[in-house]
Amino acid sequence: MLLTISGLPGSGTTTVSRILAEKYGLEMVSAGEVFRSLAREYGMTLAEFGELAESDDSIDLKIDELQREIASTKDNIILEGRLAGHMADKALKVWLKAPVEVRVRRIAGRESGPFEEKLRETKEREASEAIRYSSIYDIDIGDLSIYDLVIDSEKWDQFAITDIISCAMDCFSDNV
Repeated sequence: MLLTISGLPGSGTTTVSRILAEKYGLEMVSAGEVFRSLAREYGMTLAEFGELAESDDSIDLKIDELQREIASTKDNIILEGRLAGHMADKALKVWLKAPVEVRVRRIAGRESGPFEEKLRETKEREASEAIRYSSIYDIDIGDLSIYDLVIDSEKWDQFAITDIISCAMDCFSDNV
């Protein structure tokens, strides 16, 4: 089974992906982790690296090509990332959503810095990504029509979300 889990920063995609990967013994590939590791390699913050990516399409193209390749050559994998649903044709595609304030509280809880600073950084990051996705792929990140399942992570915790996705996975695999 190929599963994609996407959502904006702080929506819970990484947490849910890790739980599902462990539960089902699936490999997990995280585009966000790849992006963060590249930022570290360049000695930049996420915001700085996002700005660089705005002027250098090769960064996003590299990450996204890796996801496309994995999606077309491997089974039993979870692709986690903002555009993962766009990079995998034959997958169960999930989007996790939550209001920006909820997501920023989560981000501020795991990273150092005050809420207002994290709110500003998150909004800048999301704006930067939206510009890149639109210019590189003509993707409107706000258009959720490609997703099979959209779950509000403000209403459900990571375990309930995992249960919901598990039910969908069972139904999806029966219909493939």
